Amino acid sequence: MAKRTADGEPIIIKKYANRRLYNTDTSSYITLDDLAGMVRENVDFQVLDAKSGDDITHTILTQIIVEEESHGSQMLPVSFLRDLISMYGNSMQSLMPSYLEASMANFRKNREQLQDAFAKGLASNPLAKIAETNLKMMQNAAEAFIPGARKTSKPDQAAELAEMRAQMAAMQKKLDELSK
Repeated sequence: MAKRTADGEPIIIKKYANRRLYNTDTSSYITLDDLAGMVRENVDFQVLDAKSGDDITHTILTQIIVEEESHGSQMLPVSFLRDLISMYGNSMQSLMPSYLEASMANFRKNREQLQDAFAKGLASNPLAKIAETNLKMMQNAAEAFIPGARKTSKPDQAAELAEMRAQMAAMQKKLDELSK
């Protein structure tokens, strides 16, 4: 669960016209690096434009990603960035936020379960099978959601999505068995 203020609300960060960020919880100025640290520590915050009161959290988080990527520790492959950019204005654009959120949630859950499995000293063969299944599922998802990656008709895409759901359910069942 994300850390919040004593009132259970997200911490408010105000961004002033001079680009300074002010943490209202600690009554201090902070940097983008401080905000990145808050994200890593699972602290819930909201960034508001000090003048207009608009929520600019999305913009600030995107700025943090740009900063992280420019410091040499690149995580996002160029092909992924190209695919992501190609989705803007595409009919699939509205599906991408929920798809990416679900993918990251699944990734976090799998990571936790794999860490638990390693901690319990299980053999790596079942984990290798899970990793293989996960990779195939992600490849199928990419092909289904990225325009032009594979030429398929609409019924084929529905079948692919059904197959992906079945793969995800099978993978979840295997992970559940491993975590017991």
